[in-house]
Amino acid sequence: MEILVLMILVVFLIGYLLGSINTSLVVGKFYGVDVRKHGSGNAGMTNTLRTIGKMPAVFVIVGDILKGILACIIGYYILRNFQTIEGLGTMVAGLGAIIGHNWPLYFGFKGGKGVLTTFAVIMMMQPYVGLMLLAVFVIILLITKYVSLGSIIAAGLFPIISIIIGKGVVFSVFAAIIGILVIIRHVKNIERLISKTESKFGSKKA
Repeated sequence: MEILVLMILVVFLIGYLLGSINTSLVVGKFYGVDVRKHGSGNAGMTNTLRTIGKMPAVFVIVGDILKGILACIIGYYILRNFQTIEGLGTMVAGLGAIIGHNWPLYFGFKGGKGVLTTFAVIMMMQPYVGLMLLAVFVIILLITKYVSLGSIIAAGLFPIISIIIGKGVVFSVFAAIIGILVIIRHVKNIERLISKTESKFGSKKA
């Protein structure tokens, strides 16, 4: 039991350290821009697109997704012989990567909202659920042009869908935790949505 707890902590730490490599901040350094000081102030893909451009945003998308995938793979292989719970290694490492992205060790604990990394983790665990949530996100984005609203609704639906399709208590709790994390990181967006000052997708911010 002690070994399992230790291995879980190790896996979480690895995921956290990988997640802390905030791609938007790394990419921004090559352009001499700290995206946290521009636009919405968020260290993520959308703000990178608005403040630096399309190609840097593509690099951010790839980087944020890859670190989620890599964390899950490492977690799976480290804990595959200790998996008393299905997908334990993937869940632990994935959660670590999401928290690392949101509160990165290397960048003063000021990161992004973790949507892309969260999506990567979900796809690694339940691809069809991830695709369902992606469809919801895209539909909301096309209708409203609000990236944040699509992310919030998809995050809120994740635990609900997990319960409906019977993924089990552990996975549903995991889904609720990372869904809540995404929503918490969007509190300011929710305030702007309510006040109708939220920027729409494709708009530029100084």
